[in-house]
Amino acid sequence: MAECKIDYQAPDDMLKGRIILVTGAGSGIGREAAVEYARHGATVILLGRTIAKLEEVYDEIEALGAPQPAIYPLNFEGASLKDYQQMADTLHSEFGRLDGLLHNASLLGKITPFEQYDPALWEQVMQVNINGPIWMVQALLPLLKASKDASVVLTSSSVGRKGRAFWGAYSVSKFATEGFSQMLAQELENTSQVRVNTLNPGGTRTPMRKSAFPAEDPDTLRTPADIMPTYLWLMGPDSRGHTGEMFDAQPPKV
Repeated sequence: MAECKIDYQAPDDMLKGRIILVTGAGSGIGREAAVEYARHGATVILLGRTIAKLEEVYDEIEALGAPQPAIYPLNFEGASLKDYQQMADTLHSEFGRLDGLLHNASLLGKITPFEQYDPALWEQVMQVNINGPIWMVQALLPLLKASKDASVVLTSSSVGRKGRAFWGAYSVSKFATEGFSQMLAQELENTSQVRVNTLNPGGTRTPMRKSAFPAEDPDTLRTPADIMPTYLWLMGPDSRGHTGEMFDAQPPKV
């Protein structure tokens, strides 16, 4: 596991001039990351399935006086290869390149014994968490390669690094995310300026966490804002040279 960057202090203008796409930007960690990237100078493309939520984030960024963001509605569950290519074409015509991609959107599915797991739900979770994002990344690679310093950050989980009973498709999708990241990082390392890493946010006060642990006291958890130092470090120039690695946004529990 790579060193945590939980105390990283990002310069105010660290992401100035950068164009960063954030998936799952409508709420939780994705929303916080999008706002923080904008606060540090980036032009942020807000991707999510609920336009009303994206518009709220858009307004929040505008109120900061940060660079004007963009909204790109997309639902990974129903998106096709054509949709991803259309997104890439649109972003190419609007921006010409991508300097960063934070893939944060995920679906929990159900915490249940595998023997009882609904196959339709399994397919849905895998589509949202790994299959769709993989083809999105493929479509966006030319834009990322057009950058002089591009960072791809894929959201992982502790259950994607060590299997845990009952976590089903979510766990398997996160293991797949780790493997995809390592494979792609090696392919791009000597042929581009694109680095690819995974980031485990850890237990964070989000709606997904509440769904997974309904009896947990949310006040015992870090907020999305608390874990932003690592998100900023991975997206900025200080993380150059790191690729194919696994990072944690919180220190390990002892």
